[in-house]
Amino acid sequence: MAVEAYSAASLESQPELKPGPKPMISPDLPSQDSTLPERHTDGTPDLGALVSYLEYDPQPSIVLDPNYQILAANTAYQRQFGVKGQAHVGRKCYQVSHHYDVPCDQAGEHCPMRRAAEVRSADRVLHIHHTPRGPEHVDVELRPIFDANAEIVAYVERLATVRGASAKPSAAGLVGRAPAFNKAISALQRVAPSMLPVLLLGESGTGKELFAQALHEASERAQRPFVVVDCSGITETLFESELFGFEKGAFTGATGRKQGLVETAQGGTLFLDEIGDVPLSMQVKLLRLIETGTFRRVGSTETQRADFRLVAATHKPLEAMIAAGQFRSDLYFRISAFPIHLPAVRERVEDVPLLADSILQRIAAAKHGAARKVTISPDALERLRAWRWPGNIRELRNVLERACLLADDGVIRPAQLPDALSYATRADVPSDVLEAAATNYALPRKLSDADLARAAAGFRGKRSELAAQLGLSERTLYRRLKALGGEGGA
Repeated sequence: MAVEAYSAASLESQPELKPGPKPMISPDLPSQDSTLPERHTDGTPDLGALVSYLEYDPQPSIVLDPNYQILAANTAYQRQFGVKGQAHVGRKCYQVSHHYDVPCDQAGEHCPMRRAAEVRSADRVLHIHHTPRGPEHVDVELRPIFDANAEIVAYVERLATVRGASAKPSAAGLVGRAPAFNKAISALQRVAPSMLPVLLLGESGTGKELFAQALHEASERAQRPFVVVDCSGITETLFESELFGFEKGAFTGATGRKQGLVETAQGGTLFLDEIGDVPLSMQVKLLRLIETGTFRRVGSTETQRADFRLVAATHKPLEAMIAAGQFRSDLYFRISAFPIHLPAVRERVEDVPLLADSILQRIAAAKHGAARKVTISPDALERLRAWRWPGNIRELRNVLERACLLADDGVIRPAQLPDALSYATRADVPSDVLEAAATNYALPRKLSDADLARAAAGFRGKRSELAAQLGLSERTLYRRLKALGGEGGA
């Protein structure tokens, strides 16, 4: 049962509560009876009864007075957010959660208490809280409690840790703590429990698949399949059979029945990545699937029922495509019930150190722990922060993978970064040169023969992969390695 905004009448109508665990009340405060008023004939709400009720709530909850002071905390809160030797009760909520000396709104953040007081109703916000495990994303819901005179006498705050994103470096999943990133995570948390179709919008490389995965894991379908359909990687002739499957003999080469991706996603989430690339001729069939929840395998007359949560993503301007006749408006309105904008890296510059640290962890993990630990020098990090990152997180990873190959002592310095990144920290570079550099690294760093030899000696992948990481064409890499006395790689 969710905690509601209590009025005097609603408290009076509550059934008698059986004795429960004693609420957490600070020993240096007055007794519970004098701090939390009992029920009176005038209808004053009994906050003590509310606190006892919250003990049965498995979700962490606290009771606050209008001056931000924590009056009580249930056992679930103490278990998840309690710090041994530190009392929460009697302290200000912003001191405990943010280590601030002033309320959140005075520190530049959204304060749910101030908003709840203004609208006289519930408010919900996603914050970064200090917890025993370090900084974490926490979904905060705050509801006011009214007395018989409709005055707010206290607030109930319920907290839920967001598991789909990390506010500290992580070797997996979404990471970030910038306001633009938190806004996207907050929207994701709101829509995850529903069945609304979600459309993820943003530039290429902003992590759409990771967001879709996080949405799936935050939903009630988390234990069911998460199926990715790369709409840009399926040809028009194969799109229908890949999506819906086919029967034996449906076409040349169909030697048996094949289950389509829609069936594979049964009960789970179907993620249509780059939906803007779906051929116009297939969009009507996709629309029918979404509207009716039915489909037929290629070569079959039998109608199948589909059961999936739809998440779509694109970096293309779908509304402009509609105007140009390249995308169906009816399909757009079906998939865009809940759009979420995913911020570009330049919109969350403060996250660059966190992203870089996380990427280096993932590079090491991809080598099964065999790679040495690599760090970034302060001046190199400053160049990373100043760059525009037109390719977003994907580009940042490519730059760091290349730099790792060249960082012989385990420290990435400006010398291991493309020369173009140095332009962003200089005021004397013309805007057109900076624009060209941001687009294609106009003046890439020239690799010395010694650098190239060291990188090749420590690389165990294909020559094409090494060329991509070094920013060279495969042909150039072959010629240079051959000139150095090698065989040009695998």
